[in-house]
Amino acid sequence: MWIWFTVLAAFMQALRNALQKQLSIDVPVMGVTLARFLYAGPLAALYLILLSQHFDSPLPTFTWQFSGYIIAAALMQILATALMVVLFKQQNYAIGVGLAKSEAIFAAVLGVLFFTSTISPLGWLGVIVGAFAVFLLSGIRSWRGFSLQTLSIGSACGAAFALTSLWIREASLSLGLAFPLNAAWVLLLVITLQTLVLLTWLLVRDRQTLKILMGKPKLTMLTSFCSCVGSLGWFTAMSLETVPLVKTLGQIEVFFTLIISMLIFKEPLKKQDLLGLGLVVIAAVMVLWA
Repeated sequence: MWIWFTVLAAFMQALRNALQKQLSIDVPVMGVTLARFLYAGPLAALYLILLSQHFDSPLPTFTWQFSGYIIAAALMQILATALMVVLFKQQNYAIGVGLAKSEAIFAAVLGVLFFTSTISPLGWLGVIVGAFAVFLLSGIRSWRGFSLQTLSIGSACGAAFALTSLWIREASLSLGLAFPLNAAWVLLLVITLQTLVLLTWLLVRDRQTLKILMGKPKLTMLTSFCSCVGSLGWFTAMSLETVPLVKTLGQIEVFFTLIISMLIFKEPLKKQDLLGLGLVVIAAVMVLWA
């Protein structure tokens, strides 16, 4: 079941990234970041209500440990999303998303070192192949064309997303509810906190950005919808399987991203992209086999 939730998440995330790129043309970074969460809260609440009625589950008990995971994950995802938007401005769309997908290798290393993740040798091989695929998809052909700034932002973005995912999994496991209620509660609480933090920041520090964002209601609503459904897929998959494996399989998002890049943004597909995409598929097969 985690495989289907991961595929759903990867597809919706590719759509959300495309919408955020369009927003980033006119809307500042923090406004584009808020668009991801602004209308996602009500959708997450509706999903939780429907699940609660179906499973007839009591309200959970929130511990300090659980609250810490929620706060850390919410703030780290805000940072990761802001870095992603900045990354869009560094190179073309496919390159930006490709570098951000370094998340899988960061999740593997951090998960094994500091969390409870365990990965088989074949799983590690899949993660490494996926990381090499990300390198190819970054568009780097030689050291002379190497952009240290883009690599730094992409690596920071990947690490931030990896920590977000690891804390989300820990929050889901610590809640002690039946599947999929644990992921639904985490989803609602994380999105609600993120929306409150970003709205407060913009109301106090940058109302002009909020005004510009409110002037694009369709794009903002679509971004929030895709983000909510994508997060639902990620959170649920990560409550069932370790983060490194989920995120390595989730690199099939690159396939959806390249299609969007060609069809919507008219960015040509190169031979290097095809090779990188093939390696992403191989990495995904290794992870599934593992």
